[in-house]
Amino acid sequence: MTEAAQTTFYDEIGGFETIRRIVEGFYEEVAHDEVLRPLYPEEDLGPAAERFTLFLVQYWGGPTTYSDTRGHPRLRMRHAPFRVTPDARDHWLAAFRKGLDGVALTPEQDAKFWTYVTYAAQSMVNTLD
Repeated sequence: MTEAAQTTFYDEIGGFETIRRIVEGFYEEVAHDEVLRPLYPEEDLGPAAERFTLFLVQYWGGPTTYSDTRGHPRLRMRHAPFRVTPDARDHWLAAFRKGLDGVALTPEQDAKFWTYVTYAAQSMVNTLD
């Protein structure tokens, strides 16, 4: 197997540091968003940012630290206690867009990342009101 065949999307976009910067930009928006902030019960968003970073690192082919420490992601189950409305989804996507815009991905990499997060955000919606 060649080295190019082993390269993951995680490696391609710059690894941990790129994902950390995306998540940091995202949580900068969450901290001041009137719809999103109430969905995060912890006063300090740091632990949520760490979990999200580790999840995205693993999802895109980096180390499996997320599953090693927290088990299977079970995203819908973990988000079930929170009212995730279409409005919350839209705010979440706007905040994530800011995070993505804060890093230098190629248009193809950006599209791949954005396609995943829009699908994931839609799948978290659990109430329509």
